[in-house]
Amino acid sequence: MNAQFIVDGLIAGSMIGLGAIGVTLTYAILRFANFAHGEFIAWGAYLALAVVAAVPFGMVPIGPFSFGWMLPIAAIAAALLTGGLAILIDWLLFASFRRRGSATIIMVIASFGASLALRSLLEFVFTSKPVYFTRELQIAMPLGGGLRATPDQLLMLGVTAILVIAVHLLLTRTAIGRQMRAVSENPVLARLAGVDVRRVIRTVWCLGGALAAGAGVMAGLLVQIRPYMGFDLLLPLFAAAILGGIGSVPGAILGGLLVGLCEALAVQTVGAEWRAAVGFVILTLVLLLRPQGILGKAAT
Repeated sequence: MNAQFIVDGLIAGSMIGLGAIGVTLTYAILRFANFAHGEFIAWGAYLALAVVAAVPFGMVPIGPFSFGWMLPIAAIAAALLTGGLAILIDWLLFASFRRRGSATIIMVIASFGASLALRSLLEFVFTSKPVYFTRELQIAMPLGGGLRATPDQLLMLGVTAILVIAVHLLLTRTAIGRQMRAVSENPVLARLAGVDVRRVIRTVWCLGGALAAGAGVMAGLLVQIRPYMGFDLLLPLFAAAILGGIGSVPGAILGGLLVGLCEALAVQTVGAEWRAAVGFVILTLVLLLRPQGILGKAAT
């Protein structure tokens, strides 16, 4: 068996894990599964592409990488814009349901509708033709042990690690992070203790959207950009969030890496056509054998 699946799985898993953080935070705070989250990934990639296209310079490759200094700037802009888009969707749609005390299933169905609308709008504005940040070719470098990776892939792994550490520090070392954890435990008690729950909800939407944009830029750089890129990642996102333990940020990234490794192993052993089934199989097994996930808390 070729060990290259380890590198391929870690790269795919890092993108899945970043997206799964937003899924797990949204569920922990708002108590519903947001099926529109995958579209934030696609919107993040397209918004970064729009910024790059609007500035006709800065894409001359830097060193061994396939992109220029404009792409990191575009990625930051896309993260801010996607975070704003997530807050806007919440303000236009989900906030009204929360005020009326609507059932969770209504929120879930509304997220399906938002997903369809966002994806259709992407296709209308950008068309369904796949596009790329850059067409520069890269040669994979040997890493030892029969493993190979391109400079772009190694950079993406490093960026993922930095973002995960930053989110962990945000949640554990800052006031807003403590408030987020308090709201996830008991929103009513947190409100009585003086926590601004609406501010916490806006922060969660913004953070989830920004991380989804990061995953979208990574996917666009390493694979391609297309309107269905987020939809195709939706099942792996939920599989990773549930596998790691819903509400756990370290669990989400761990679950993402495990799902990515399983997908890469499936591609190598049974064929690429079975890759999409891996997320469903993992999701089913976790729900049957350990519903609380690896790092999650068992229900009491």
